[in-house]
Amino acid sequence: MAATIQDAIMLLGDSITQGGFENNGFAARLANAYVRKMDVVNRGYSGYNTDWIIPVFEQCFAMQHEQQHVPKVRILAIWFGANDAALPPGPQHVPLARYQSNLVRLIRTVRSPDSPRYSPDTLEDTVEDSLQGMFQRKFEVTRQYAEAASDVGAREGVPVVDVWTDIWEAAGRDMGRLGEYLWDGLHLNEKGYAVVYDALMSTMAEKYPEYHYDNLTKTVIDFKDIFSDLSKLDELTADPEKYWYLTTIKKQSAPA
Repeated sequence: MAATIQDAIMLLGDSITQGGFENNGFAARLANAYVRKMDVVNRGYSGYNTDWIIPVFEQCFAMQHEQQHVPKVRILAIWFGANDAALPPGPQHVPLARYQSNLVRLIRTVRSPDSPRYSPDTLEDTVEDSLQGMFQRKFEVTRQYAEAASDVGAREGVPVVDVWTDIWEAAGRDMGRLGEYLWDGLHLNEKGYAVVYDALMSTMAEKYPEYHYDNLTKTVIDFKDIFSDLSKLDELTADPEKYWYLTTIKKQSAPA
């Protein structure tokens, strides 16, 4: 298991999050932007709704007494609604009021001091979900769920990344152009994920600038700094348990 040298961004969601490393998706771009600064942990579960994710999230997010032993989650992005908004009597459908209460429960799992998974250092984003699809969904219904997510964010004091509106606007409010961003009417293609990534980073810059990648330093100094001053390697290897890999490099490069 990786040591706690880097903090993390956790992405919690359904298939749209699960596929975030595909097609130059938003998760892949986040991982590239935060390389050597924060790790991106993808906890996307295809087909899941907010009813089903709650017990899974309680296994994914560390208890308070465990948090000192694992990477600290600094940003938690919660992205659900596409499956909750499936039309009844489909098994994925979650009524609107319960969808909102489930989002509140997910948020308070991390933010409430009474929660065994309370993490005061974790900041959260709620992402409003995609527009429609071929899987028993209707445009107007998904809009209602997106607005419901926005309402929860406002009440809970959590920033909302309005992906629903951003993609709708990018498509010129033209149903016929949604295919430019959604490869099957629901799941995002590369162009759609680009909208998500840009919206997410814009929200990060505005709400959590201290965790924007431009404002973070690398967790380990750059190799060019070692080249210019080899004594800096001694500083890094002062704690061989933490920097065992650098200690190994130094021993291997020592003269015979």
